[in-house]
Amino acid sequence: MNQKYFNINLNKYGELRQKIEAEKKTFLVTAFSYLTILIIASVLSGMINLDLKTKIKSRSKLLKNIKQEIKTYKISGEFLSKKDLERLARISTERVFWAKKLVAFSEKTTDKIAITHFSFKNERLSLFGITKLDKKQREFDLIDEFITELKNNEQINIDFPKIKFVRSYRDFEKDVEILRFQIDCFAEKYNKKRSRR
Repeated sequence: MNQKYFNINLNKYGELRQKIEAEKKTFLVTAFSYLTILIIASVLSGMINLDLKTKIKSRSKLLKNIKQEIKTYKISGEFLSKKDLERLARISTERVFWAKKLVAFSEKTTDKIAITHFSFKNERLSLFGITKLDKKQREFDLIDEFITELKNNEQINIDFPKIKFVRSYRDFEKDVEILRFQIDCFAEKYNKKRSRR
């Protein structure tokens, strides 16, 4: 007579419980991940929205000021032409902040170079300077380094992207041999005008 054997899994309830807990853990991790992504997206969206609101507010304020100026002209009996409006737009967008620019120039001028004077005409800033001639150093190396420093300065190159050496000559100041030089910094608007020709 054949005997029959039965396998009884006494751990069946434990395995089922472990499976449920694993599924619950997976669900919680997934839900937490989605929640984290949602919070980050909301924060980024809020920051972008705030930035756009600030820009809109700034533009609205500028527009309000322009409208106010137009009203002032209308009341005074003076009418604005197209050239007047273009000039007004240029003043608000194409201006050079000279105070910051001059500070940047002074920071980049070493103790070996002295700027004697400068002039700004036809969108070109001309710097005139002197440097003492040193036998240990080539006379143009110092000027080249100075031009490179000016080109690499963001405050300067944002309005004057093209900077070049123009001329130099030797001179004597109180029996000391010096080199007088000129460097021209061309404004962005000047470069655009030249490229159109």
